[in-house]
Amino acid sequence: MAQPVTPPRGMRDFLPAEKATRERALGIIRRSYTAHGFDEIETPVMEDIERLHSGLGGDNEKLSFSVLKRALGESDLELAAAAGDAQQLADLGLRFDLTVPLARFYASHRGELPSVFRAIQIAPVWRAERPQKGRYRQFVQCDIDIIGEPSQLAEAEIITATLATLDELGLSGCTIRINDRRLLTAMLDLFGFAEAEHPQVLITVDKLDKVGTGGVVAELRERGATPAAVDALDAFFNRVTTMEFNPFGVRAITKALPAGIDEALIAELAALAEVVDPARLEFDAFLVRGMGYYTGTIFEIAHPDFSFSLGGGGRYDGMIGRFLGTDVAACGFSIGFERIVDLLQSEVVGAPDSLLLLHDASATPAQLVGLKTQLVNSGTRVRLERRTKNTRAQLDRAAAAGFTSFAFVGPDTHADSDLDVKSI
Repeated sequence: MAQPVTPPRGMRDFLPAEKATRERALGIIRRSYTAHGFDEIETPVMEDIERLHSGLGGDNEKLSFSVLKRALGESDLELAAAAGDAQQLADLGLRFDLTVPLARFYASHRGELPSVFRAIQIAPVWRAERPQKGRYRQFVQCDIDIIGEPSQLAEAEIITATLATLDELGLSGCTIRINDRRLLTAMLDLFGFAEAEHPQVLITVDKLDKVGTGGVVAELRERGATPAAVDALDAFFNRVTTMEFNPFGVRAITKALPAGIDEALIAELAALAEVVDPARLEFDAFLVRGMGYYTGTIFEIAHPDFSFSLGGGGRYDGMIGRFLGTDVAACGFSIGFERIVDLLQSEVVGAPDSLLLLHDASATPAQLVGLKTQLVNSGTRVRLERRTKNTRAQLDRAAAAGFTSFAFVGPDTHADSDLDVKSI
């Protein structure tokens, strides 16, 4: 019986043209982030299992892939099964994001890094998702983070760099939806939710885009949340929608919130409009972000043509303190690379000049390699192929691989000036 030849579910192969588009997009992202003063680092694909399950990763911890300890015996498996604790069988796990590894990296290398460290991480992560369109078990994340800067300068730099990168990729029209976890907490207190209810209430509120206000209220009632608080939230939903609040600023934020929120906190968030174009910021009072480690400002990338977010991030001042014993200010933003690259055409991200040289048996290896070397040294991507009877099909395949032009090599073709270059 033939063995399956497809990749594991939720993981993908990439054909040459797809890989080329991905690499060009990654090159643009790297160049843009580097120009904004960030430095790229690399961390291992695995971390200690206790670190990955420390309560900082929210629901993503449940989706992490565990790596079994070496030299496990049958008795170990039986004991774990009897205890109902498969976790004791693993000591490592594949990273489910790049933020937890960054926190560990900074704690390990703090003495070798500047007091304010600006990091780039571009690497694959793994989650045991249920595979579906746009949701994979292995995917690339593109993160920038600033560690050690407690002021709003960190948010301003990160948002500015991210918007500039999206523009460089050709994704015009992107805006940033923005909120603050402290405003969310203040709202829940005003509505009357007990502090112990906050995590579950936020998980439900985070579904607002999918189930609507009625669905959120129904789920909170079903879960037994404080009835009077749910009534207050329901009344607020029916009075206010977040779509009305532009341009970004104190007035828009105040109007979107219930009365009684700390004005200083509102003014702090609104101050971003002094640094970032307010037309590219949109306050969303019910933006939650699911990760449990966010402590302040949170944000997502929005585009008018798409209902889903193209990336997100926020401030997570408490995470690194788990490793150092003292809190360190931190803020980061992650571009949803898989979603973005699916929207890009190869020409949008700037394919380099590329030339297909078609030859027959009369051309010698020395002639072909010499000609190819001249072209490559001038900055052209070159591929040699023997001409086939069906030249049109051959050119179509080359175009699908990103080649833009072709030329025939005859016995008297020895220099690039001898070529009659034509568009494919």
